[in-house]
Amino acid sequence: MIEKTTLEFLSDLRRNNYKEWFHANRPRYEAARADVLANAARLLDGINRFDPSIGYPDLAPLLYRINRNIRFSPDKTPYKTHFGLVMNADGDRHSPLSGYYMHIEPDGMSVVSCGLYITEEHADSLNKVRQAIDTHWEEFEAIVRSPKFFRNFGDLCREDRVLKRVPRGFSADSPAAEYLKLHHFYVWKRLPDELVTSPAYVPEALRLYALMKPLNDFLNRAVGRS
Repeated sequence: MIEKTTLEFLSDLRRNNYKEWFHANRPRYEAARADVLANAARLLDGINRFDPSIGYPDLAPLLYRINRNIRFSPDKTPYKTHFGLVMNADGDRHSPLSGYYMHIEPDGMSVVSCGLYITEEHADSLNKVRQAIDTHWEEFEAIVRSPKFFRNFGDLCREDRVLKRVPRGFSADSPAAEYLKLHHFYVWKRLPDELVTSPAYVPEALRLYALMKPLNDFLNRAVGRS
């Protein structure tokens, strides 16, 4: 489970998001970071029981830096107020592969997630995924519309960029049309603080990740990795 002190540190950082406070509280940050990595190791061990493609990479490089990139952002606060870590078969958070994402944030904002958030660096993956969904629609539909999957996650996330029309090269009449408009392909589930800081956290996260595995497999085949 995640220690309550980890969420308390993140809450305090949210209220004191400047370098002097962070440096004065660096021991708290280091303890919180170690706590997240320890729980990630437990998750990784559990994930390997149903998805051995992940293996046992070094987790520290998979944890996103807490420093924000503020060069082009109007928000100049220097630090993120959450921890995020992704586990995929490449063992690389910059990989184009789909993977299992761990997100720790106070006030009920912790998340387990799985799928592809396609960046400019891997823009070629976008058309590959769309082609796979269009060509293998029945397989994809069976994954995202299975009762257990839908009951736990709903549909793929539509909070990010979504096209108004089906992209060029695909039929507007395709049964997959609404998914072809997506730019990112992932699902997520929010977890309350009471769960995240309890012994039930790791088992529940693993239950959800196991339900996400068919989506993970489909997306990785689409981008060229089984």
